[in-house]
Amino acid sequence: MSTKTKIESDLTPSKIIEHLNRYIVGQDKAKRAVAIALRNRIRRRALPPEIAHEIMPKNILMVGPTGVGKTEIARRLATLSNAPFVKVEATKFTEVGYVGRDVETIIRDLMEFAVSMVRKRMIADVQTPAAEKAEERLLDAMLPRREKKFSMPDFMKVFSDKPDDDKDKDEEPAETQEEKEKYNRTRAHFSKMLKDGRLDDKDVEIEVNDNAAAMPIFGSPGMDVMGINITEVLGGIMPKKTKKRSMKVKEAMRILQQEEAEKLIDTEAMVKEALDMAQEDGIVFLDEIDKVVVKGGDSHGPDVSREGVQRDLLPIVEGSVVQTRYGPVKTDHVLFIAAGAFSGVKPSDLIPELQGRFPIRVELEPLSWEHLQQILTEPENSLIRQYEALISTEGTELTFTKEATEEIARLAHKMNSEMEDIGARRLHTMMEQLLEEISFSVSDMDVEKIEITPAMVKEKLSGLVEDRDIRRYLL
Repeated sequence: MSTKTKIESDLTPSKIIEHLNRYIVGQDKAKRAVAIALRNRIRRRALPPEIAHEIMPKNILMVGPTGVGKTEIARRLATLSNAPFVKVEATKFTEVGYVGRDVETIIRDLMEFAVSMVRKRMIADVQTPAAEKAEERLLDAMLPRREKKFSMPDFMKVFSDKPDDDKDKDEEPAETQEEKEKYNRTRAHFSKMLKDGRLDDKDVEIEVNDNAAAMPIFGSPGMDVMGINITEVLGGIMPKKTKKRSMKVKEAMRILQQEEAEKLIDTEAMVKEALDMAQEDGIVFLDEIDKVVVKGGDSHGPDVSREGVQRDLLPIVEGSVVQTRYGPVKTDHVLFIAAGAFSGVKPSDLIPELQGRFPIRVELEPLSWEHLQQILTEPENSLIRQYEALISTEGTELTFTKEATEEIARLAHKMNSEMEDIGARRLHTMMEQLLEEISFSVSDMDVEKIEITPAMVKEKLSGLVEDRDIRRYLL
């Protein structure tokens, strides 16, 4: 079966890699694998339902040392595709029956993320009507109408033993046409002042929802498994409490607009859209998968729970239904990306069933000094740019020569090769060590420009690199 309808999405594999290159240096094999996986999702969406249902995502296993970009690739992929994304560490979970988190909470977290994404977008879409409603509430608070007192119906007055004079006092005269027109003129004037921002710093007392009144109620663990939230169930029965708060008009406008936006959201439509996003576009990044692998497949002794975690993960990765408080979530088309260093164990030590659910296996290369130098300077908001921006807030321009960044990269690579290889994370420690004195004293200095040279790098970092005793306590 084939389709002649060309996909309109411009998110081609080459474009995906081009985007990833802006943030991640090297690792072309891994980028290529995730680019194809993402494009296949787009292709599947364009197919008829009967065949689209049969096409399962090809899950990916990334193998490589820490700090080389495994997590960042998955995170940037999710951001690019605007997909629900959760990163979890396999070590946080234990086999059912042991103390620890149940693996099904991964899918519940994914669903919560999807709901949060849709809610955020829906709130953004209703800001204009919400602002109008918030303005009306604010004007009501600043210009309250004259309260009408209770007037006793005429037929009840017959049974009242009050004198006639007292009966007449119960009746409040109706607001005159002149008073109504005056009130409307004043309200229109205040509305214009409010829009112009001339009332922003004035104090106003408003009624807002009392979130503190919603005390958390904790149910049994079984309630979470069934996807039941007791607080929400009782919240639907108990009336919402409000309280009066005094604040500036600008802050009051923000709070009231947020409350009105929440009221305008169609909760049922939100949950339905979030459910579709989680099931069809969700991405789960399983980090440190190698930590639940038993060396040589020996599952006896204290490590018995590790293989149990793998077996619990199996139905979720294969495709099953997980109950959440928003309804059942099918995991058939959720993309799973697992990653691990696999330094003491091998990918082949995973249980065979789980190995089969990760058909794409990519190895990430250790970072060379050239890669480290690129990481320092090339990505958007690179480490160098971050420190330059921080120091610029003190009125001082911080610059690095090309030779200085090369020297930092060489020293970081040397430490990675002689000690534990922690990849690009080594650069964070070295940059902090290098700029410690500048970061401390720049506030008291009257210097327009500071240039970092290779000589300064050697002076600050060479001792750290050469002194093995110090390196034991530093990354």
